[in-house]
Amino acid sequence: MKILNLMLVVALAIGVSFVCAADEITDKLKAKTESLLKIKVTSVSKSPVEGLYEIISNRGLLYASADGRFVMQGTIYDMDDKNRNITEQSIAKTRVSKLLQYSDSMIVFPAKNEKYQITVFTDINCGYCRKLHSQIAQYNELGITVRYLAYPRGGERSSTWQQMQSVWCSKDQQQAMTDSKAGQEIALAQCENPVQKHYRLGIEFGVNGTPAILLGDGTMIPGYKAPDILSEILITRS
Repeated sequence: MKILNLMLVVALAIGVSFVCAADEITDKLKAKTESLLKIKVTSVSKSPVEGLYEIISNRGLLYASADGRFVMQGTIYDMDDKNRNITEQSIAKTRVSKLLQYSDSMIVFPAKNEKYQITVFTDINCGYCRKLHSQIAQYNELGITVRYLAYPRGGERSSTWQQMQSVWCSKDQQQAMTDSKAGQEIALAQCENPVQKHYRLGIEFGVNGTPAILLGDGTMIPGYKAPDILSEILITRS
């Protein structure tokens, strides 16, 4: 019995030491990457690749060696699991939880018989964003609610940035969105608006073009998808 108790104590001690060592690595990686790369790190955890850590930050997802010497940005696929995109899966989980904080600042075109919700990072002067919006009724008819976040591709100094602020500051946001995407000028308006927060969120999520469509599980589909094709994608994934 004494030997058994001793073995249990040793096992517990080893377990605690492993946890402490893991915490020490993640803490050091967080501190080092924030200091040297000037980013805000949300979480650090082991990746499925041995010796490689996953760093989720306000600039997207990074991978780092345990000592923080090597840092890389890219996509990891599991070739033995039908080329599963491990990177996208990790980011998708973060997107779902993060989006909850922005639901009140989206411009929403709801479907009467809603089956699905998509969230779209949009730019009012983007050709394919305009094409998507011109078919908004068709998406809604298929049970797809469309929620918009602002992503003016030209950045803060662009005229589109100011225009999108005006859309979000309009009394009728839906009409302002529709008019602006039809090429009509809308009245300039100023208010406390979420455009900058939306834009930074897009960068964090890895948006590099518009429209960028987020599905309910956090998966991002880059580019325009016709209503019937998007509906098929949603049905397949449900």
